[in-house]
Amino acid sequence: MKRVFARSLGLLAAGLGMHAVAPAADGAAEVAQGAYLVKSGGCSDCHTPWKMGPKGPEPDGSRGLSGHPQGMMLPPAPAGQGPWIWGGAATNTAFWGPWGISYASNLTPDVETGIGAWTVEQFIGAMRKGQHLGNGRPILPPMPWQPFGMKNDADLKAIFAYLKSQSAVKNAVPANQAPTQPTATPR
Repeated sequence: MKRVFARSLGLLAAGLGMHAVAPAADGAAEVAQGAYLVKSGGCSDCHTPWKMGPKGPEPDGSRGLSGHPQGMMLPPAPAGQGPWIWGGAATNTAFWGPWGISYASNLTPDVETGIGAWTVEQFIGAMRKGQHLGNGRPILPPMPWQPFGMKNDADLKAIFAYLKSQSAVKNAVPANQAPTQPTATPR
């Protein structure tokens, strides 16, 4: 019955010289909201590798949201001194501090190396608990999972829908590294 009504409405509109408006694709509004949240939340700042461009470092759009480059394992982090207790790599995808070295994860929908096999429940659990897949290893600094975890379910679902709508990039991010030396106490 709904199909007949929709078709009749379309024919009526065409007969009156009007253009029938197609209904929005399922999930389009949710993906658009997710895009807004991901872009305003700065997710690309750390999850998209940077490269050297004509005016200096810039995000590498061809590897958007794919995390720290595969095979680019960093040497042990320098010891923190005084107020300088953490820092980052030139790619802006790896960070060191008292926690060791953390590498930004691949947020693309690649099934093997990204979030392609994740469920929305696992994503929400990760953001709320600060644990990989919602119950695994801790999500390390500087990932601000705490403020993301305060978002409501609809916003987290929208973020997940947007991430899953992106191009999959195969990129196996190195495993995080535990600290190798004691960290100096800030003065």
